[in-house]
Amino acid sequence: MKSSDWKVIKAAKEAGIPDPGFTIDKKTAIVITDPQNDFLRDDGVAWPIVKESVKENKTIENLISVFSLAREYGMKIFISPHYFFPEDEKWEFGGALEKFMHSKGMYKRKGRLDMEGFEGSGADFLEDFKQYLKGENIILCNPHKLYSPKNTDLSLQLRKNKIEKVIMAGMSTNLCVESHTRNLLEEGFEVAVIADATGSAKLPGLDTFQGALMNLRMICSHVFTTEEFEEELKNAE
Repeated sequence: MKSSDWKVIKAAKEAGIPDPGFTIDKKTAIVITDPQNDFLRDDGVAWPIVKESVKENKTIENLISVFSLAREYGMKIFISPHYFFPEDEKWEFGGALEKFMHSKGMYKRKGRLDMEGFEGSGADFLEDFKQYLKGENIILCNPHKLYSPKNTDLSLQLRKNKIEKVIMAGMSTNLCVESHTRNLLEEGFEVAVIADATGSAKLPGLDTFQGALMNLRMICSHVFTTEEFEEELKNAE
C-alpha cells in the first residue's frame, strides 16, 4: 500500500498542497501513543468503536513492524501512554470523550505507585508489543491525561536525547496522535506520521481516521505508510 492510495492524500496533491517530504537521520525518533489494551484488545473499552479502523489499517500488525524495524535499525521509540489515577476521577468537568473514558474506566490504575491489577488490564500494553518494550531503544514517558504531551516529559526526553525529528504512530489518529503532532510542531520538531500504524473511531457517518488524515496531511512534513517507512529506513543506511 502507498500513502497516495488514500483519497485524502490524492486530493491534497491535486489541490497543489506541498508535500515537503521527510528524511530519516540520526536525529530522528518514533513516538507511539497509547499502545494499550483498552484500544487494541478485543475486550478493550474502546475496541467497539475503533475496531473497524484498526482492522482496515492493520494497525496492530503495522505497529509490530514499526517496533521491529526500530529495533533492527537502532531507532529510539518514545512511548507516551495514557493513564487515569483515582484523583482524576474527582475532576468536576470534562469534554465528551473525557466523559466517555471516565464512565468506562478507561486506562484506570489504582495509583501512581500501585501496580496491583495493572498486568493484563486495559491500561496495560498490548501483549504483542511487550517483547519490544524492554529494548534499550525504548523510552517510556510520563502519561498524558487528555490528548497532547503538553503536561508530560515527552519533549524533555526528546531534547535530552538530541532528537529533532519525530515520526508519529499509535492510537488514536484524531486524538492523541494528532494532538501530539500539533504540540511537537509548535515546539519546533519536524514531524511525520505513519498513518496505517494508527487507527481511530469509525461509526456510521463518522470516520475520524479520514478526518485526522486530512489534518495530518496539511500540517506534517510527510504521511508514510508502514511500507514506505521501511523503504525510507533502508535508504537512510
